[in-house]
Amino acid sequence: MPMPEQRTARQSMGLFARYLTLWVLLCILAGIGLGAGLPGVFQTLGRAELAHINLPVAALIWAMILPMLLKIDYSALHEGWHQRRGIGVTLAINWLVKPFSMALLGYVFLRVLFADWLDPGKIDAYIAGLILLAAAPCTAMVFVWSRLVGGHAQFTLTQVALNDIIMIFAFAPIVGLLLGMASIIVPWDTLFLSVLLYIVIPVLLAYIGRRMLLTQGWLDAVLRMMDPVSMGALLLTVVLLFGFQGGQILDQPLVILLLAIPITLQVYFNSMLTYWLNRRLGVVHAVAGPSALIGASNFFELAVAAAIALFGFESGAALATVVGVLVEVPVMLSVVGIVNSTRQWYESGLS
Repeated sequence: MPMPEQRTARQSMGLFARYLTLWVLLCILAGIGLGAGLPGVFQTLGRAELAHINLPVAALIWAMILPMLLKIDYSALHEGWHQRRGIGVTLAINWLVKPFSMALLGYVFLRVLFADWLDPGKIDAYIAGLILLAAAPCTAMVFVWSRLVGGHAQFTLTQVALNDIIMIFAFAPIVGLLLGMASIIVPWDTLFLSVLLYIVIPVLLAYIGRRMLLTQGWLDAVLRMMDPVSMGALLLTVVLLFGFQGGQILDQPLVILLLAIPITLQVYFNSMLTYWLNRRLGVVHAVAGPSALIGASNFFELAVAAAIALFGFESGAALATVVGVLVEVPVMLSVVGIVNSTRQWYESGLS
């Protein structure tokens, strides 16, 4: 039987969930059109960043993740140990499978299958960008994906925190190994600011806010009020991300499309592998869902910053990471749809 939190998550989506594909498609088209038609406005918004983290997008992410963080019972975080099988699966996919599968897909598609349609001098840089994109799991948006599948909130927070700790030590060695580079310039300011903006500060605010709202008996009412704001922020994020790159999408659509194919495939491969492994290990759906989404997500802010630092702003590597930004939201939302629609199949295998 679905947990109460899962039922609430599905019910709260309402109209948004039923026409999700349509809303996302309209926002993509709106973003491309607005970005091409109003380049000055989007350039100004795009320049509003700190350590390669775009501040308007960061504000929208806060609107999306705070409702889930408010739902977490922080006194029960120690129960994350009970979800160790899900944590183990996610860690294995994130650090032992995802970067290497992306390197393989990048080689097969860009160097072999698509070689005739790409500039030979940029193929290595494109592959490098794909590797940077896959070498670190997402920090912020996974809270949104977890919420949309009725995920176990304590598990999600614990998993994200573990990934952030591992990232500090593992990102540079993995990227260096796959790129054949002796030293990697890690954009530490982007990494630490992201953790501060998306983990430390919102968790502290949510912890304090939850206690105050529970004391006043207002928590449920506030969460209901925040639901439409959170979903609206998600759609507006799609508009902004595609608006920032509207010109590039129209100028070189074939390159964008060809780069998007291996990125999309690696998201589906890693998410479904994680999902299946959790089912084989008897992990409950409320953990397997966010596990699959965390296993496939990418830390695109870090990837973009690292690509610019290593290869330059106009490089093929930077372009590949930007395509990852464009792919992230619509493709991850499709994975959310798969996880939600297969809940009955998943739970039938646990009985």
